[in-house]
Amino acid sequence: MEIRIKELKRVDLIELSGRIDSSTSADLEAAFDAITEKERFRIVVDMSELDYISSRGLRALISTVKECRRWNRGDLLLCHVPERIMHVLDLAGLTPLFKIFDNTVDAVGSL
Repeated sequence: MEIRIKELKRVDLIELSGRIDSSTSADLEAAFDAITEKERFRIVVDMSELDYISSRGLRALISTVKECRRWNRGDLLLCHVPERIMHVLDLAGLTPLFKIFDNTVDAVGSL
């Protein structure tokens, strides 16, 4: 798995690629924690190159979106979600929890 973080003026853009499984999800959690510790709570996650996400990776997304939305500080948005990842989100019942966009520009612009 590879995580690329771009700190934009008002939003942090995280680009994920590869597989997020039980051995790599700790890196994802650490990346989210590093952003929220800077008190930056507007995050866009680009999943265009993501092949797989485990339940622990989903848990990292869920805990971060809750942290961002607490006291209306911000939000975590998903964009470029591959069909197979979207299917996993549907099966887990998580699609209502996340705002999902087709492209990065719309996601960043909505924050």
